[in-house]
Amino acid sequence: MAARTLLQFFHWYTPSGGTLWREASQKADSLAKLGITDIWLPPAYKGAAGGYSVGYDSYDLFDLGEFDQKGSIATKYGDRAQLEQACHSLEEAGIRVIHDVVFNHKMGADETERVQVRRAERENRTDIEDIAFEASAYTKFTFPGRQGEYSKFMWDMKCFSGVDHIEDPTEDGIFRLVNEYGDGEWSDEVDSEKGNFDYLMGSDVEFRNKAVYEELKYWGRWLPQQLPCHGFRLDAAKHIPAWFFRDWVGHVRETVDKTLFVVAEYWHPDIDVLHRYLEQVDEQLMLFDVALHHRFFDASKSGGDYDLRTIFDDTLVSVSPHYAVTLVANHDTQSLQAMEASVETWFRPLAYALILLREQGVPCIFYPDLYGARYSDQGEDGEDHEVEMPAIESLPKLIEARQRFGHGPQTEMFDDPGCIAFVRHGTAQAPGCIVIVANGEGREKSIDLGPDRAGDGFRDFLGYCQEEVIADDAGRIVVRVNGGSVSVWVPSDAI
Repeated sequence: MAARTLLQFFHWYTPSGGTLWREASQKADSLAKLGITDIWLPPAYKGAAGGYSVGYDSYDLFDLGEFDQKGSIATKYGDRAQLEQACHSLEEAGIRVIHDVVFNHKMGADETERVQVRRAERENRTDIEDIAFEASAYTKFTFPGRQGEYSKFMWDMKCFSGVDHIEDPTEDGIFRLVNEYGDGEWSDEVDSEKGNFDYLMGSDVEFRNKAVYEELKYWGRWLPQQLPCHGFRLDAAKHIPAWFFRDWVGHVRETVDKTLFVVAEYWHPDIDVLHRYLEQVDEQLMLFDVALHHRFFDASKSGGDYDLRTIFDDTLVSVSPHYAVTLVANHDTQSLQAMEASVETWFRPLAYALILLREQGVPCIFYPDLYGARYSDQGEDGEDHEVEMPAIESLPKLIEARQRFGHGPQTEMFDDPGCIAFVRHGTAQAPGCIVIVANGEGREKSIDLGPDRAGDGFRDFLGYCQEEVIADDAGRIVVRVNGGSVSVWVPSDAI
């Protein structure tokens, strides 16, 4: 079984026009040959913005680009037939399909309802006014274009715990809906930021409503019946009660496939917080290593002043590697997005080498880093900005190196603040490699491979260093790396 390598096959500014599903079909074979084993697809169902929706403004989970709703039949990425073709093409190429799931909120309601609400403070959501008042809120979802196909469930005020906009009187803010759940409080087992981070946006789903709970479990069974499905990426987990995902993941594994791959987006850099969450969900899923992404961002900004020996300190992959999905970037961290923390271009090859070739964690590759991207949007300064994300030239070789040389036990040499290295010692069936990274001037490292490797030659698989180096009679070898770069030294006869 090839080492698991996940590709996020979209970004926030993926072009509209229904091209992505076709592209996934066309590239399935080449991606499998490259070494991609899993593809994370964007939310495949209809969002409130219809054909322009990235997918996180969740409207109708059961409309996979099949019904005329929100101004279009197809989603931004294509129609249902194209989605089905994409998923089958990927599966036939040997690539597992990971579907994005947005359960936290719904947007684009079809009707308003008269509701009772209580104001909550934006920065301290636990501070909720005692007095309720009546207003109109967008809380009724009837899905008129679908007309009950696949599910007859209609969402109303009882299905939500809060909204951020009301009318008659018209006001924006955070409003706790008065309902029969939770004694007027937000859900428990959510992140404690802002006192209680249950509410995020739109019409906030009330998971304590048994009908809602069962409907979302039903959808978890329904989707794999429609499409190849080998796992899920769970959006906005810090805003959703941990008990819900504990039950939901257990349910879909039991009823669909016990081997489903599940990774949750709990965007928090504190390892203690992530460990608490893992305990709450009975350690049934993996989490993105937010702390490591922050380390990469800081290192890229600091250049040669960053102490590379500390780059894995207090990261999920160093403390709990079996639960870590490592990443360099995603759709939320790219330039002009809300959580913008774009790792500098020069450091991205170094970061990818550190997640692709080490023994620990499941690495996730970002689409623009493999294929490049260009887009424009308005920044926080109110000005329009053009952004170009060049493809990382060495990334295909690094992915290939993971499959060919990322084998065997690992030895680390984190003994120089400006240069670190590690050895994958290989197995009887597959060769290993030596990875060396420098963030300042070029460096050399002496590596003791043992007498069994005496006289063996090594070359830089990435081609940044052209010479061949030979291990001495004791099996000691000196490898080098250029300044601000990475080299992957592999047995000469394996290239």
